[in-house]
Amino acid sequence: MQDFLFYLNLGWEHIISLDALDHQLFVLVLVVVFSMKDWKKILWLITAFTIGHSVTLALSVLEIVRVPGSWVEFLIPLTIFITAADNILMKNRQQNLMKMNHYLAMFFGLIHGMGFANTARMTMAQEQDLLLPLLGFNIGLELGQILVVAFILVLQWTVLGVFKASRKNWVLFISAGVFALALQMTLERLPF
Repeated sequence: MQDFLFYLNLGWEHIISLDALDHQLFVLVLVVVFSMKDWKKILWLITAFTIGHSVTLALSVLEIVRVPGSWVEFLIPLTIFITAADNILMKNRQQNLMKMNHYLAMFFGLIHGMGFANTARMTMAQEQDLLLPLLGFNIGLELGQILVVAFILVLQWTVLGVFKASRKNWVLFISAGVFALALQMTLERLPF
C-alpha cells in the first residue's frame, strides 16, 4: 500500500506542482470550450488524456519507445499551441471543437506521457510489477486533473455568470493567452 500511495502522490504532483505549467495549460485549453453542464464530456476528455499519457508512459518505462528529451520538451508546448490555435480557428463551430478536443486529448496525451518517461523509468524500473506503480500514478494524475478542471470551471462560471462575459470572448481570451505562452515555450525549446 505504501508503494501505491507513493506513485499516487507522484501522479498528483505531476499535474498539481508549480513545475506542471505545461500540463495545466494543456488541460485549460482543452476544457475552456466546455461548461459545467458538460461535466460528463469533460470527465471523458481528461480520462482520454490520462489513457494516452499512461500508454506512452508504460511503453517508455518498458523501453519499447524512446524519444530524445529535447524533442519531447519541444513537442509538449507544441501540442498546447496547436490546441489553443484550434480553439481560436474553430470558435464558431462549438460542437466540432468539443469533438476535436477529445481526439487531441488522447493523441497529445501520448506526447505528454513521454515528458515524464525519464523520471518514471528511473523510479519504476526497479519495480517487479509495473501494474501497481502505473495504476497509482495514473489515479493520482486523474485526481489532480479533476482538481485543475474544477478550478477552471469555477473560474469560468464566475467570469461568465457573475461578470457576464460572453462565452465566445472568454474562450478566445483564454485560448489567445495560452497560444502566446505556448508559442514562446515552443520557440525556447527548439531541439535543432
